[in-house]
Amino acid sequence: MPKLKSHSGAKKRFFYTGAGKLSFRKSGRGHLLSCKSPNRLRKLRKSGYVSDVQMDDMKKLLPYS
Repeated sequence: MPKLKSHSGAKKRFFYTGAGKLSFRKSGRGHLLSCKSPNRLRKLRKSGYVSDVQMDDMKKLLPYS
């Protein structure tokens, strides 16, 4: 059986935490920050986690992680 290829875009954006969850950086912190409220920017500071519903799809994208 040949090796499976990891999705190169997913490799760059998702990583596993110590607890086995998939974590990612939230979007919206790159530019045009002056018009966004401090409350919104504070929420975007935290990392996001992939939901349990999407974990099966993500395991196909990152088979050897």
